[in-house]
Amino acid sequence: MKKKNLAGRIVLTIFLLLMVCGIVGAGVYLVQSFSPESTALEIMEENEALIKRRTGVRESLIYRTKNPVAALIFYPGAKVPEEAYIPMMQALAEQHILCIIPHMPFDLAFFKPGAAENLKELYPDIESWYIGGHSLGACMAASYVSKHTEEYDGLILLAGYSMKDLSDSGLKVLSMYGSEDEILSKERYNKYYSNLPDDTKEVVIDGGCHAYFGYYGEQKGDGTPTISHEEQMQQTVDQLLEMILPAEEAEADAADEQ
Repeated sequence: MKKKNLAGRIVLTIFLLLMVCGIVGAGVYLVQSFSPESTALEIMEENEALIKRRTGVRESLIYRTKNPVAALIFYPGAKVPEEAYIPMMQALAEQHILCIIPHMPFDLAFFKPGAAENLKELYPDIESWYIGGHSLGACMAASYVSKHTEEYDGLILLAGYSMKDLSDSGLKVLSMYGSEDEILSKERYNKYYSNLPDDTKEVVIDGGCHAYFGYYGEQKGDGTPTISHEEQMQQTVDQLLEMILPAEEAEADAADEQ
């Protein structure tokens, strides 16, 4: 009996230790996030008048623009702070697209897929709205818009996919990922691709990786990119502008550059 009691105590002790380790590990994961690179932070400092927080500490980050023709709500990737996407938002704002990046609890969109709720009400004069995200953020944005398809013109998936059926949603959809991305599960991506409309535009950035959709440093497990960060970002912005801007607006911008 004593041996059985001792064995039981040992098993219970091991179980409790494993449970404590699991809780500690989960806690560490929740509080640790990537840090935005200096490129993003410098843009924030230089454009302080255009970038603001909605309310309180670390609420929605809004990149404003004069005479916005459209707006984009963008969900960050897992453990990526919203500031890491400022360079991309700046490029869009320069073309009169207002950008809103909701802050997620613990920097995980999984905990707040409905973060876009009520954000449109802040800018009632803007008629054209898009939603999207990066990685986990893309998946959660797709989940949210599946219940609000009539409120948005399109969905942008950067290294993500939709687990909800959007095939008959009528949404314009852009799906992008880098050829060297080792974070995105290609198995899941291919499995859920049929959830998207038939006219979805799929873009594979040759030489691109997972982390280059934002500015938060290297990501463990990612592939090795063969193009520069700036090149991937430019290709991404070009595709977003082509999708979001009205045709006449895009033509005017092209004419101004000539």
